[in-house]
Amino acid sequence: MYKFDEIRTIHLEMTDACNAACPMCARNINGGEDNPQLPGTELYIDDIKNIFKPEFIGQLDRMYMCGNYGDPVAARDTLETFSYFRSHNSRMMLSMHTNGSAKKPEWWANLAKIIGRKGYVVFSVDGLEDTNHLYRQNTVWSKIMENAQAFIDAGGRARWDYIVFAHNEHQVEEAEGLASRMGFEKFQYKKSARFFSNVSGVTKEMHQAGNRKGLQTTLLQAPKSSKYRNSVLDEISKFAKGEETVKIIPSKVIDIELYPQFFHKDTDKKKPIEKVWDEATIKCKVAEEKSLYISAEGIVQPCCWTAGQMYVWYYTPGSTQIWNLINEVGKNNLNAINNSLEDIVDGQFFQDLVPKSWSKSSCAEGKLAICAKTCGTKYDAFSEQFR
Repeated sequence: MYKFDEIRTIHLEMTDACNAACPMCARNINGGEDNPQLPGTELYIDDIKNIFKPEFIGQLDRMYMCGNYGDPVAARDTLETFSYFRSHNSRMMLSMHTNGSAKKPEWWANLAKIIGRKGYVVFSVDGLEDTNHLYRQNTVWSKIMENAQAFIDAGGRARWDYIVFAHNEHQVEEAEGLASRMGFEKFQYKKSARFFSNVSGVTKEMHQAGNRKGLQTTLLQAPKSSKYRNSVLDEISKFAKGEETVKIIPSKVIDIELYPQFFHKDTDKKKPIEKVWDEATIKCKVAEEKSLYISAEGIVQPCCWTAGQMYVWYYTPGSTQIWNLINEVGKNNLNAINNSLEDIVDGQFFQDLVPKSWSKSSCAEGKLAICAKTCGTKYDAFSEQFR
């Protein structure tokens, strides 16, 4: 992959906490109970200063906060962290992704001043006042608009990301118009790659949302217009041979004894999609851009996708592929709070285990399926979201 002194981008997840409950987010079970495997951690400014030394920050071109589970606004020291990076590198880009529905307008104005014009904030808003909350559960439209406007008015560069569903595809143009009037510099509709079942290995047309009371909320459906559909998922569906399945998963914490169908089991019968990952040629996105991911518990991974395989609520804990590699070096030895970031990046996990997995003959032989899925050169559903 890359060496420590080649890294140019840091992807930082400050916390695994979030005020929202998005039904297709890995931090909760379909919008209901929290993912029971999450460590419940957060990075504080002392951790940040310990992990990222000034001379290392000086070599960076970009630092952004996004991640797998948390919203940066839910962390205590997000402003302090941006300020620390900016104080040691005036030229680097600073950015973050957020639902925008937390903190007061003053906080957002301060963020704009710290980041300055060499950076931006992506507000993930999936609809208008009557639809955004159907996916971004627990968020408040008026607060999002107030916070976004405060950020823009203070000189911040704002972008609007809009995931398209069946329930909001009729509002895309109206939302884009609102974004322009408010002063957003960019509006991006996204053709979601999440209408794919990692359990059954096939694409799906709907996903049932729930809440913490165990009640069903919105039945999320893929957009109808081909303009907003992720065409890669439609291509992949051909390999399912018509065996499309829609799983309505209970919104209570899953019990493996009660719901064994939702947990991975080794089987002699290979799912059609597995052949796609077996044959995929992997061209690692983060290796090309020299990007490194650090989780809210300080675990260092090449990217959020490999890190996202650590705590998957519908798999038995520690059973996903990435754990085979993590366990070879020991999880604690990948923790940047307790170990040198340089030692981790220039060590066995990054320089040997992960890149060598890409050339394995199949996923059964150790090829990382998440790498084949995300960075396979033939089927790239992630990049298709933005085309």
